[in-house]
Amino acid sequence: MITQHQGQNKNGGSVKNSIKLARCMTEKKPTVEELAQRIDQLLVVLREISEDLTDISKHLKATGAPAPVAPPAAPAPPTPEARMRSVADIRTMFPKELEDMLTFEETGKYIVVKPRQYLGSENFAKIASLVRSAGGEYISAGKESHFRVSRESR
Repeated sequence: MITQHQGQNKNGGSVKNSIKLARCMTEKKPTVEELAQRIDQLLVVLREISEDLTDISKHLKATGAPAPVAPPAAPAPPTPEARMRSVADIRTMFPKELEDMLTFEETGKYIVVKPRQYLGSENFAKIASLVRSAGGEYISAGKESHFRVSRESR
């Protein structure tokens, strides 16, 4: 009796190639309409995944889970006089995606934070919360509206 080498068929070809050949012979090519329907189904699934990820993100933020933040620069040695905050100090408070939407400027007693673009209600709320946590505030002044944070450390 002749035994077959494992992974080969009677004709010496690989089992994988035989399976592929059988599939090609029995399967018809999908039509453009079938492909479009499949794409629509995938878009629905992706939309659901996106909504789920948004919900998870909101829940994590609500529970106070720390957001990934770049490690802060080496702390400066404490000085006996009051230390003044810099733009760099305020920038480090913001996640990269929010920081990219803002400009930062030192003006006398304050660091002024202005939006580069329309923030939307969700981003505005995140920024306002971070500014308030640093002792800052929002100044509503039409096109000149901005956030400001005192340069004096608390």
